Amino acid sequence: MDERSIVFDNYQPSSYNEFIMFENLKGFIKPGSIEERLVNQIDFNRLPRHVAIIMDGNGRWARKKGLPRVEGHRAGAKSVKEIVETCARLGIKVLTLYAFSKENWKRPKREVYTLWKLLKDYLKNESKVLVENNLRLKVIGQKQGIPAIVRKELEKVEKLTTDYERMTIVLALNYGGRSEIVDAVKEILGEKNFHAESLDEEKFSEYLYTANLPDPDLLIRTSGELRISNFLLWQMAYSEIWITKALWPDFRRKHILQAIVDYQKRERRFGDVHS
Repeated sequence: MDERSIVFDNYQPSSYNEFIMFENLKGFIKPGSIEERLVNQIDFNRLPRHVAIIMDGNGRWARKKGLPRVEGHRAGAKSVKEIVETCARLGIKVLTLYAFSKENWKRPKREVYTLWKLLKDYLKNESKVLVENNLRLKVIGQKQGIPAIVRKELEKVEKLTTDYERMTIVLALNYGGRSEIVDAVKEILGEKNFHAESLDEEKFSEYLYTANLPDPDLLIRTSGELRISNFLLWQMAYSEIWITKALWPDFRRKHILQAIVDYQKRERRFGDVHS
């Protein structure tokens, strides 16, 4: 049987864009797999525009296997590659990954060094993939605190991909949600001739690191923890939250597909009342 007919059984593309999305998934979803069953449950006309992920559990994954914590981060990098590819193939427009928080500086120096080295290596190895697949990279956070050698590589890839539109990959680095809000207030107070009466929620959002990006529709947190860890505090006012006990190195395409299926079962009211 033709693979495409298996994966997209009983679903007819309603637009050229959907047809392209189906073509992107060909050969990526194994016939008869749990991923196939999940794909067939997704309404591709109601995908979340913006998915944000708190990638948690690398250290616990390593500890369970009797390995150093840094090995958990190396394994987690493989999950990043798979989830980026899955989201791009699905047609997600923005994917934000919480990669390094301001609190992460409290970790052992060797672990912190490894995290930044892994990022630098990822950028060098994957920049060509981003270009070939029309993927944009954007960094949010206090960039001046990022190690210079890594910051230079980040700026290089950001500039290289600035006009790409297929999907924006947002890396939250040296990031804290409270710091973001404080930085926004500082910027506002530093403006000459700013009139307080002109400030509303929409205007305030223009001063955040995420200006010009849609707020997250779906927040995913791995490892089962029930907190948002100072992540996108302003932007997640109405985000749907999906939590899995899977540790980040074990997080795969089936998990992101399940999150989207569950997301589409929810009724998003934004404070309104629907009958």
